[in-house]
Amino acid sequence: MSLQPHYFPALGFGVGLRTVHFAHLLQQPARVDWFEIISENFMDSHGRPRSVLDRIAERYPIVMHGVSLSIGSTDPLNHDYLRKLKRLADDTQAAWVSDHLCWTGVAGLNTHDLLPLPLTEESLAHVADRVRIVQDVLERPLVLENPSSYVTFAMSTLSEWEFLSRLTDATGCGLLLDVNNVYVSAVNHDFDPVEYIEHIPADRVVQFHLAGHTNCGTHLIDTHDGPVIDPVWELYRLARTRSPRAATLLEWDARIPEFAVLEAEIAKARAMFGCVGWAESSSPTTSVVTALVGLEDSAHPTSTPTVPHPALCVAAEVE
Repeated sequence: MSLQPHYFPALGFGVGLRTVHFAHLLQQPARVDWFEIISENFMDSHGRPRSVLDRIAERYPIVMHGVSLSIGSTDPLNHDYLRKLKRLADDTQAAWVSDHLCWTGVAGLNTHDLLPLPLTEESLAHVADRVRIVQDVLERPLVLENPSSYVTFAMSTLSEWEFLSRLTDATGCGLLLDVNNVYVSAVNHDFDPVEYIEHIPADRVVQFHLAGHTNCGTHLIDTHDGPVIDPVWELYRLARTRSPRAATLLEWDARIPEFAVLEAEIAKARAMFGCVGWAESSSPTTSVVTALVGLEDSAHPTSTPTVPHPALCVAAEVE
């Protein structure tokens, strides 16, 4: 099953729903348009988290974002997982369901990480077949995110943007363009993030992710534990100019601050396009390149973080 992107609702600007903010959200309205949930945190939960989610879903649109689909694995798809995913999507009337272009394990073992794929014709055909099955089970289009990566395969014959573009053509799935992941991977693998953004099919982008990361000097790690840095904001400006209807989501999964901090951070995205008209942004590519020149000054190296990968935060998020 597939739908053209214009059938996806233009949700606006949202943040992730996290347990540390439950009390705040139950007491007063949030200055956001929608919430994204980590699917696995609510699929088997029937206690307080699910009760709070039900109340939030009565007031705000919900989008589901998973970390366990393992769309690129050679293991058979987990149909019990897919049934639970569909039930949760139906219960919350989720605007869409997303996960990552990755694999999380093999031979029944789960690494609890989002592992990169070899980007080959064989992998593309394999993933496309599995996406079609998932969409048939869910009875709705799947939305896939570009992951951050730290290693690549020597056998890869396709760029990631070409792989994703052809995957959307073959299956009708949507794209979740994580702008921070583009930046992290670009620094780690020395490719041009502007070229990546400009080659992603703009009409297939349903959603953006914005997040902070940690600079370890020799590489970046996608930790989601701080504010968005300026070069990522500039990449986002370019990406959203190309896909203006796509929803925007701020991720903050570790060292989570008070909710007002998240509201202020996502307000920057709203203000960026509320104050600058399309015609005034005459050369977004140039502004991105200018911002990226100052990489070393704008992303100060820190010590190697002890914060786990966002995929490892799932269990801790469940109450």
